[in-house]
Amino acid sequence: MSPDDRYYITTAIAYANNRPGLHTLYEVVGADVLARWHRMKGDRTRFLTGIDEHSVNIAQRAAELGTTPKAFVDENVALFKTAEDALLISPDRFIRTTDPDHIRAAQEMVRRAYANGDIYVGDYEGWYCPAEGFKAPSDVLETAQGTRCPNHPTVDLQWLSEHNWFLRLSAYQERLERYFEEHPDFVQPDYRRNEMLGFIRGGLEDFSISRSGASWGIPFPIMPDGSSAQLSDGSWNPEAGTIYVWYDALINYVTGAGFPDDKEAFERWWPADLHVIGKDIARFHTIYWPAMLWSAGLEAPRRVWVHGWLLAQGERMSKSLGNFLDPVDVVRTLGPDGTRYVSLREVPFDRDADVSWDSFVRRYNTDLANNFGNLLNRTVSMVNRYLEGSRPAPSRGSLQVAWMHALPAYREKLEACQLSEALAALWDFVDKANREVDLEQPWVLAKEAKAGVEGKSEYLGHVLGDLVEACRLIGLAVAPFMPTAAPRILAQLGYEYSYGADGNGGAPVLPLLEWEAGFVPGGRVAAAEPLFPRLETEAATPAAG
Repeated sequence: MSPDDRYYITTAIAYANNRPGLHTLYEVVGADVLARWHRMKGDRTRFLTGIDEHSVNIAQRAAELGTTPKAFVDENVALFKTAEDALLISPDRFIRTTDPDHIRAAQEMVRRAYANGDIYVGDYEGWYCPAEGFKAPSDVLETAQGTRCPNHPTVDLQWLSEHNWFLRLSAYQERLERYFEEHPDFVQPDYRRNEMLGFIRGGLEDFSISRSGASWGIPFPIMPDGSSAQLSDGSWNPEAGTIYVWYDALINYVTGAGFPDDKEAFERWWPADLHVIGKDIARFHTIYWPAMLWSAGLEAPRRVWVHGWLLAQGERMSKSLGNFLDPVDVVRTLGPDGTRYVSLREVPFDRDADVSWDSFVRRYNTDLANNFGNLLNRTVSMVNRYLEGSRPAPSRGSLQVAWMHALPAYREKLEACQLSEALAALWDFVDKANREVDLEQPWVLAKEAKAGVEGKSEYLGHVLGDLVEACRLIGLAVAPFMPTAAPRILAQLGYEYSYGADGNGGAPVLPLLEWEAGFVPGGRVAAAEPLFPRLETEAATPAAG
């Protein structure tokens, strides 16, 4: 397989400590769109998402509930899968850090780092955030409530003193600086790249990759003297401790590509083309992770996209604050396609954005019910009414010219991970098609044609043919965002939709997105069917918290 015809995309893996909010799965929806787009283009695509199960707060919460950590995470993983199914997420693998092949991968990464002379035993003393990990002095805030992690201000920090294994991150400072300079697209958007490069230039410190005294985690495979921690019966010596959760979690990306068990698969899929992650974990993915990979003799990922947070009245959406939207309840009201559309249209994929239930409903009504839904409904209804359902051929008029500008803009923004801007470019074309209806007034042309006015019948066919073609192209282009609406859109226009539920299986989509490329003479439209019923703004708000 050539590196040019495959695409490996991943998301960060979320903690299985609670049911997910829409803000948690926002990046998963965005990554799913990108995976579907590449599948439809004909790229052999692998999409990985999943769950991080080994944090200290999970073990603590399970103990509070009187259950085992494994039983606790199993229950929460089921909630994640339910929510992702509701949102039509289509991973090629949903990985769990308790999966046996991931345990092998994490232990192999440790062994390779040790063989390379990159890990050593040392002492650590400092703040530990149960929701995130060890915090440098510069990474904590002093507040009236005490010392806090800026990303988890409601979580009490722990002051820990431990004898742990450390990775020589400092040894990779020059290589990291050089890599950032030689690969300017490695971290995007650019301002996030500049933040990370500034952090590197400020000096890197070695970081802990093990925990002592913790039983919930992947067993550390090496004893302090360098011998194997595996006992004769195959179990692991508890005195070796466990692999630190962040070191363990990052490794899921190579596990999902086949490391270390399937060499052929790993050579096919690694390095990853894109990691999609949140801004609070950028350092781990853009600084720690490349160093970990190089220490194991592996390549760094090609690109990391850092998105912002969903805010509610200026505050980060959070399960602990209770200001989040339940994705299953949102889907119940907006439908899966509507939920995917509004969350990615309302929130720029490169920065924070304030959202609300009312803003989601307004966006749904404006873009889906009114603009595109109305365009599709009017187009199909007029073809049925004025042409007895016979689908007319498109012409080479103003809508064709508009599409010649819209498609490159949509594709450029989509492939640059500017998902909100990609939808804006496509909906600018929707607006142009609606203006074409108002300008040409097919109902007037139909009356004139019926009255026998010369040329009006032919012109009516051109106008309606252009509108049908515009709807076909919009429905096909928006399929990665609205995968169940797309086949229904095409069906109303009398066209088959050849792609599977995950975007695989059809012909390469780019040639089909050319004007007239998909037109089939002699076809007929179906009955008009509203796809996006208008919602009342004061509709019941989905449960939060």
